[in-house]
Amino acid sequence: MLLPIVVLGATLVVFVTVRVVPGDPALAAVGFWSGREQVELARKLLRLDQPIHVQYFLWLADVFRGDLGKSFFSYKPVSEELLRRLPVTAELSIFALIVGVAVGVPAGVISAVKRGSLYDKAARFFGVFGFSIAEFWLGMMLVIVFAVMLPLLPPGGYVEFSVDPVRHLKGMILPSISLGLPIAAIYSRMSRSSMLEVLMQDYIRTARAKGLYEKMVIYKHALRNALIPLITILGMNIGYLMSGAVLIETIFGLPGIGSYLYEAIISRDFPIIQGTVLVIALIFVLSNLIVDVTYSLIDPRIRHGREE
Repeated sequence: MLLPIVVLGATLVVFVTVRVVPGDPALAAVGFWSGREQVELARKLLRLDQPIHVQYFLWLADVFRGDLGKSFFSYKPVSEELLRRLPVTAELSIFALIVGVAVGVPAGVISAVKRGSLYDKAARFFGVFGFSIAEFWLGMMLVIVFAVMLPLLPPGGYVEFSVDPVRHLKGMILPSISLGLPIAAIYSRMSRSSMLEVLMQDYIRTARAKGLYEKMVIYKHALRNALIPLITILGMNIGYLMSGAVLIETIFGLPGIGSYLYEAIISRDFPIIQGTVLVIALIFVLSNLIVDVTYSLIDPRIRHGREE
């Protein structure tokens, strides 16, 4: 019910944010060397001479038609460019999530089960250290080690999967690790604390008293109930992935929406900034909606509570 209101609010925030960015959109559109008459003509064509609320509703009408405007410099439709670049960012985000979940969740679960051990201390150190690392610094260090010192992986560039699947996948390894390891650190800390809380519940002690195998107690009874906080973090991590993709795609030369936004910010290409930030906001809102739906699939008690 609230999704349309949230989406509408996202469009308003995007519109206002772009309008308060320093710089004149009309001047950026025609070039800083242009005369005053050209700037005024551009301002009229871009509808910047209208009151700001009129500008918003005109832009909103274009958005609902799928028209996000055209780039000031390439004159290409922003919506078409975003559709072309979105799969690259989606692939990078999925690979980064796989790295984060595959590394972080097992590390946190084992750390909780072996609480106080040397492994637990190492996992906790990894959680703090990994959470403190900036993804762009990690990306540059990985390039130095695995592309320069040990030339095992390409330092950057993008090859389409249809052209060369092996080079494509090799080129996605370093960006995915750079973006995924900080997420792994978050999952390690969250899964550890969540598992420790679940392991102290009465039904876990009852399951052990019944003589169930420890692995069954951990993975069948405890882990499933410990997943709900992790799914909450998953929804929040979508925003982190989108923001991190801006730097990671720029460092590794990936033609995704992150590098597209970075180039637009550098050149002050306002239609691209406006359209890209709106798409990222919509992805974040929809991902959190999916997380809410997933809650009820994992824990039927939530679904029954809503029905009541």
